[in-house]
Amino acid sequence: MSRKPVPAQSGERSRVELLFDKPQLLSQLFGQYDQHLVALENRLGVYITARGNRVGLEGTAEQVALARDTLNDLYHRIQRGEEVDTGLVDAAIAMAAEPVLDGIIRADSGSGAPSVMIRTRKKTIVPRTPAQAHYMRELTSHEMIFALGPAGTGKTYIAVAQAVSQLISGSVQRLILSRPAVEAGEKLGFLPGDMKEKVDPYLRPLYDALHDCLPAEQVERRIASGEIEIAPIAFMRGRTLADAFVILDEAQNTTPAQMKMFLTRFGQNSRMVICGDPNQTDLPGGVPASGLADATFRLEGVEGISLCRFTAGDVVRHPIVGRIVEAYEGKEA
Repeated sequence: MSRKPVPAQSGERSRVELLFDKPQLLSQLFGQYDQHLVALENRLGVYITARGNRVGLEGTAEQVALARDTLNDLYHRIQRGEEVDTGLVDAAIAMAAEPVLDGIIRADSGSGAPSVMIRTRKKTIVPRTPAQAHYMRELTSHEMIFALGPAGTGKTYIAVAQAVSQLISGSVQRLILSRPAVEAGEKLGFLPGDMKEKVDPYLRPLYDALHDCLPAEQVERRIASGEIEIAPIAFMRGRTLADAFVILDEAQNTTPAQMKMFLTRFGQNSRMVICGDPNQTDLPGGVPASGLADATFRLEGVEGISLCRFTAGDVVRHPIVGRIVEAYEGKEA
């Protein structure tokens, strides 16, 4: 493989050759029609050549170092059985560009293992951005975590994965997922069916995350046995949630009174994660300030509580989602 060189930025030119010991994995590393290598060239300004199991990198010393770290990271992920797509390539490039801070972002450079991961029955989740790596570490070291940021940053998905992992290992006895039943800017009117059928549409994103971490039959069996409970926040009043991993999603749509009620359900040997986007509140007019904003103002700095903040740069959906978030946050209508 050889393409027209990409002009490098100013600086002394450097060249490095990488040797990969498993040529059968390189088709995944390079991508269809070498699209992953093209992405590296375009994003980092390097020139890449590939012959057999040897990959040459040319550019400034900084560009080459970033490309080398990114390719090695992607190669180790493939060795561990992960599927590499364009989104993961973009995330790996962003991770490589971050400094290493106390082992939070990357593990020992020669180990090939991520510094933090979450194992579930169906997949292993590894961080795609530095903020996700920090969030995963906070999930293991704090009893209550507020995850704040725009859609697509993995706030709820990672929390559900951690909850499933702890449920499987037996460190908690129950998994409780909750959400306010608030429409996103439209009135749906009367919904037919029993209570479960009425509230299920609001809770569908939580079901989706669960099915990504557990086989469908296990999800249904654990819901039937009460090990997993998915319910609107209104159902939490009067309860004490002990030996449980509790997740509140779309927390920006709670009122301060609802948030206080929910947080005070916390029981012995429990963990609680509150996820939400402070800039995307769907509360109807006349309702007081969001319970999420009120809680983070009151509780920031309280011992045992961690606040993890995500930005548009942490969006791990299609790259255009991150650009949309940036556009909406940067311009007021």
